[in-house]
Amino acid sequence: MNELVTARTVLRRWREADLDAFAEITAQPEVMRWIGDGRVLDRAGTAERLDIYRRHWEEHGFGLFALVLRESGELAGFTGLAVPTFLPEILPAVEIGWRLGRQHWGQGLATEAATAVVDHARADLGLKRLVSIHQVGNEASARVMIKLGMSLERETIEPSCGRPVRVYAMELDGSP
Repeated sequence: MNELVTARTVLRRWREADLDAFAEITAQPEVMRWIGDGRVLDRAGTAERLDIYRRHWEEHGFGLFALVLRESGELAGFTGLAVPTFLPEILPAVEIGWRLGRQHWGQGLATEAATAVVDHARADLGLKRLVSIHQVGNEASARVMIKLGMSLERETIEPSCGRPVRVYAMELDGSP
């Protein structure tokens, strides 16, 4: 599946032309505050991330979608699926995640797009379970997880940066 469409968004595979718009997002300190050690990325660092996202698609057959606003065509960020190798204690697992530019917060876009990704994970990929990683303090992201129907599974420390995280999870096959 290369594209998912919601009322306000198109979730699609990444394009070379997305680099500059995504670099603007990854340069926002408010956005990157909750990612890894909280450092912003420059254009080269953002290009490396996009290469990693593309390789993930090739390796796993799923990945992080570019989140584009239907009305304007603007790249607002991403929503999608990834294998959370940065937190080995929960593997094997598939994580649902999102990152939106600051100007797109508080509009329900993350929840709308993530709901489409959950449906895709269940119906198209046949996944049985999803996790999501919440850096403690990022309550807006935790609210999206709860809206999706996820429940707190455990608290731990992210090894790469030593920050406390909470792992939320949901079963997709109807089991508790």
